[in-house]
Amino acid sequence: MKVQSIKFITSSSRLEACPPALLPEASFVGRSNVGKSSLLNSLFGRKGLAKTSNTPGKTRLINFFLVNNSYYFADLPGYGYAKVPAIVKKSWAPMIEGYLAHREALRVVVVLLDVRHVPSVADQQMKDWLDYHQRPVIFVATKIDKISRNQSTHAMEVIRKELKLKKEDLLIPFSAKTDEGRQELLRALESYLKPLL
Repeated sequence: MKVQSIKFITSSSRLEACPPALLPEASFVGRSNVGKSSLLNSLFGRKGLAKTSNTPGKTRLINFFLVNNSYYFADLPGYGYAKVPAIVKKSWAPMIEGYLAHREALRVVVVLLDVRHVPSVADQQMKDWLDYHQRPVIFVATKIDKISRNQSTHAMEVIRKELKLKKEDLLIPFSAKTDEGRQELLRALESYLKPLL
């Protein structure tokens, strides 16, 4: 996949307010501050389109981006950040779960994991939830540039073991800083984002 055009479309707080489900979609989920916005900007080849922040919990709506006029990338709020007000967290759960469970155009979920940390209980719950709903998943280990090659090999093994990933489960090492893993992730996404019949 070559990203030739990208356009922010809308932010949605509920399934009914999402764009019409006429194009295939990929969604991006992960713990707060895992690097979702940075990854999206790397995929887009544009700085600042997806808003980055040092403050976890910044994304509070589902943000839709139209890619190549052919498919949507949906950026979901991060999970697992303790300092987000409880009332906000409570509103996120039905929004995220409703979207992931019922969005008809959703073809693949990209789960981001910080390679420097052992997957959290929330990461495991997300994987289990997606398995239950039979959503195809691409796992991405972000911030790979922040550790050495030896450390990264070990960290990837830890992620696979903790999440009980199968051999065929895709786990891509990724750096928004160096673009490592960018082409591999774009190719993987393209394999799922076939036109809807």
